[in-house]
Amino acid sequence: MAQRPVAGKGRLALALMLVALLLGGCASRPDAPASARTSSTAEGSGWVVVQRGDTLGEIARRGGVPLERLQRFNPDADSRRLAVGQRLLMPTQQERAPSGGPYRYQVRPGDTYSSIARRFGTRSSRIQAANPGVEPTALRVGQVLQVPFAGGTATAGRSTSAGASSGSASASPTPRASLPDPGDLPRSARNWLWPLEDYRIVRAFGADGRGTLQPMLLATDRGAQARAVADGEVRFADSMRQLGEVVIIHHAENLQSVYALCETPRVTNGDRVSRGTPVCEVGYSSASERYDLLFDLRHGGKPIDPRRVLR
Repeated sequence: MAQRPVAGKGRLALALMLVALLLGGCASRPDAPASARTSSTAEGSGWVVVQRGDTLGEIARRGGVPLERLQRFNPDADSRRLAVGQRLLMPTQQERAPSGGPYRYQVRPGDTYSSIARRFGTRSSRIQAANPGVEPTALRVGQVLQVPFAGGTATAGRSTSAGASSGSASASPTPRASLPDPGDLPRSARNWLWPLEDYRIVRAFGADGRGTLQPMLLATDRGAQARAVADGEVRFADSMRQLGEVVIIHHAENLQSVYALCETPRVTNGDRVSRGTPVCEVGYSSASERYDLLFDLRHGGKPIDPRRVLR
C-alpha cells in the first residue's frame, strides 16, 4: 500500500514536532521502572514538579504542549539531568516561543520584570522597551508580555525579518544555532551504518531557503529495508500523521535515530536491536514516484547532521 505524500513543509514540520515529543531525556535515575513513575504535580500557577522517572517528553505530553516549547520556556533545564523535585515552567496556550523571538509570556503570581529577565537570560530594560504600554510596577497575573531574546530585537510587534532594531541586531531564525558543536557529540557516535545499503541522497540535512531545518531524505529501490544504524532500543514503532509508519530508536549516550515514511515496521516498542537489524520496509511516495526514507539523527533531542556520524 502506497504511503500518502508529505503535503507541504508546514505539515512536515508539525509532524516532526510530534517526533520531538518522543525524544526527551530521562529524569533522575534512567533505569527507574515504569511502575515507579508518577505524574508531575502542579505547584501553583503554571508550574510542574519533576517526579521520579519523568522525562521532558512525558511532561510535555501530559501538559498538552510541544516539547520544543517546554524546552524554550525552561532554558536551564537539561533533559539528560532532570532532578526529582525540580520545578519547570509549563507554558499556557497563550504563550509562544518562536525560534527568532520574541517570547509571548503570560505573567504569573510574584513575577517582576527582573525575575522574568533572569529566567530568559535578558534584561528588564529590554522587556520594558518591548512593552511600552505596560507599567512595570503594576503587572497583572495573566497579562501577556513580549520578552525579547538576549541580543534580539526589543521593539514590540516588529518581526525578526524587519531588519536591525535600535541599538541591537535583529534576531533571525537560524536553526543551526541549536545544533550541538562537533565536540559535543559522544565518542560512540562514530562510524555508524547508513540506514540503507543502496540509496541516493535526495535531500541533504540542512536549512532550506526559509531557514527551516530539514532532515535527510534518501531514495532507494522497491523492497528495501531500513536497518538500525547502531545498537539500541525501539521506543516508538507506529504510524504518525504526515510521516507514515515511523520507528524511533534510542541509543547509548542520549542519541536517537528516526526512520520515517516507512511502509511496514519490522520491530515493535521495547525491542532491543543490534546494528544492521531491519527496522522497517521503505514506503512508496506517489508524489515523488520513489521509495523514500526520511532519516533523522538526534543528540539529546537536538538534530545533528547524519554525515558526521555515518560512515
